[in-house]
Amino acid sequence: MADTNFDVLIIGSGPGGYVTAIRAAQLGFKTAIVERDYLGGICLNWGCIPTKALLRSAEVFHYLEHAKNYGLKADNVSYDAKAVVQRSRAVSKRLNDGVGFLMKKNKVPIIWGEATIDAPGKVSVKASKSEAPKGALGPGQYQAKHIIIATGARPRVLPGIEPDKKVVWTYFEAMVPDRVPKSLLVIGSGAIGIEFASFYRTLGSDVTVVEVLPQILPVEDQEIQAFARKSFEKQGIKIHTNAKVTKLDKKADSVTATIEEGGKTQSITVERVISAVGVVGNIENLGLEKLDVKTDRGIIVVDQFNKTNVPGIYAIGDVSGPPMLAHKAEHEGVVCIEAIKGLNPHPMNKLMIPGCTYCSPQIASVGLTEQAAKEKKLDVRVGRFPFVGNGKAIALGEDQGLVKVIFDKKTGQLLGAHMVGAEVTELIQGYVVAMNLETTEEELMHTIFPHPTLSEMMKEAVLDAYGRALNI
Repeated sequence: MADTNFDVLIIGSGPGGYVTAIRAAQLGFKTAIVERDYLGGICLNWGCIPTKALLRSAEVFHYLEHAKNYGLKADNVSYDAKAVVQRSRAVSKRLNDGVGFLMKKNKVPIIWGEATIDAPGKVSVKASKSEAPKGALGPGQYQAKHIIIATGARPRVLPGIEPDKKVVWTYFEAMVPDRVPKSLLVIGSGAIGIEFASFYRTLGSDVTVVEVLPQILPVEDQEIQAFARKSFEKQGIKIHTNAKVTKLDKKADSVTATIEEGGKTQSITVERVISAVGVVGNIENLGLEKLDVKTDRGIIVVDQFNKTNVPGIYAIGDVSGPPMLAHKAEHEGVVCIEAIKGLNPHPMNKLMIPGCTYCSPQIASVGLTEQAAKEKKLDVRVGRFPFVGNGKAIALGEDQGLVKVIFDKKTGQLLGAHMVGAEVTELIQGYVVAMNLETTEEELMHTIFPHPTLSEMMKEAVLDAYGRALNI
């Protein structure tokens, strides 16, 4: 008979859950993980990873369409939508298998099914509809001294724009289209909405984006989002801010949307709608109410080490609140399990968590925006450097972009960094490291960046904040 008694039981195998399981095993805890649908969770199977595969296909297609810009010829360029989707799914399958391998390597059994916490230390698992991977433990009663909830989040549904999986999609359907729609309405302009808008526009869809707030990409610096917006509109994406979709009239193969903007209404008819209005935590059916685990507006309330108000129960990742990012979940899980072990880890600083959007142009940021710094009454120095002043960017044919940094004028502390342009999602980590090491402007100015690289702009932006930029 299979062992049912563990030190640590983790509910959910997304980036937060599986990484926490590995770290728990490394620390000597007898650990198991419960999953009901997909090893690797939403991020790996239906989110971060497969969308990047789709966007890469769109990027290559864009380059082929504009081959002449590079002195090359490519005639009659087209795409196969099914093959693009197939490649994306193959990438996810490979990583899904990888998580299974890591669990075996670290001797973490997978319990397949839906978990409910009956009491502190006791979890019952019932069968799920999804097929269990080979060697997984089945439904039953399990015990663990520490129970970590890592159940993630799902798409938010707004009344009146409920997805039907046919003409009104969530990101699940948007990721596996049988064809690319001729016209598309995206409701919501956060990272998910903008990435899909960018993908489908590149493949030829007539794309409209509607955002209820005054700016697209609401968490980003105003200057950066304004630059991105101009770029998107130049590509042909129609954007409505301070606007909302009040009604969807669904037909067999199209949708007529009523958009309210500035006190006026207009109707547009599109083949498909993507609802990307945020996500909500998966807190239902876990037994939280019975145990009086404190929740707030759909997320579990935790302390700096991810403890809930009930001893022995913890929550990490999307289910414990924003920012709802895979890398936040991973780090949170490691901090949580190390605190359980008594290693006294540093609590996570949310201002040090970078955010990335993989549209074209890419967007990346960390720390305070300029407006947030000013709202805190901080005296700031702001530096900027445009891609047009960088040799590598010009050679790449990617000379449209901007790097922006914000410093505390009194201390020289780097408060925030914000970028838009080619490959900025890879560049941002330089600033993240700098902020974690409490690097000042002086140290950054004395750092030698390699030439020719896009990264040189990161130093130039710092120099600009102090009136010392060299190449612009």
